[in-house]
Amino acid sequence: MAPLDSIIEGCREALSTVDPLCRESLIEGILSSRKVFVYGSGRSGLVGQLFAVRLVQLGFDVHFVGEMTTPIIGKDDLTLLISYTGKTSSVVQTAKIARRIGSKVACITGTPGSPLTATSDISIVMDVPSDDELRSVAPLGTVFEDSSLLLFDCIVSDLMSRLDDTEEDMRNRHAIWV
Repeated sequence: MAPLDSIIEGCREALSTVDPLCRESLIEGILSSRKVFVYGSGRSGLVGQLFAVRLVQLGFDVHFVGEMTTPIIGKDDLTLLISYTGKTSSVVQTAKIARRIGSKVACITGTPGSPLTATSDISIVMDVPSDDELRSVAPLGTVFEDSSLLLFDCIVSDLMSRLDDTEEDMRNRHAIWV
């Protein structure tokens, strides 16, 4: 199988394991929060930043944890964390701090029963295929990261619909258009 086909099929398999109720809980959490805080380390963090940009373009007050201008997380906020292993120390520590403050904590992970899921109110767990052939073309969590991005893009579509927002509305909030 060609690398592209393998990666697409791996993402399709991973996304098919997402619990629709957990996905809906994340959407409701975003809609009901005062602010949304996003964090992940490495490539998972980059995927989180992509999602954060779309949420800003939808009109949400969004911050990426660790940036110099990020305000303190509060009790009426949602903290969304991304980690394939669910064990990344900075991500788990952020979850613990956010939870202690009273923020709702949501996570996207590939590892059920991880320290991150144990600290989260909402856990979206993807069963990411990890056979040797797939890992040879998509190493080190690539399928998790790609699947997370696709999941977030689908959530953006759902949010657009619920908010009755159009691409034009989002374009008007796009930083490049100022």
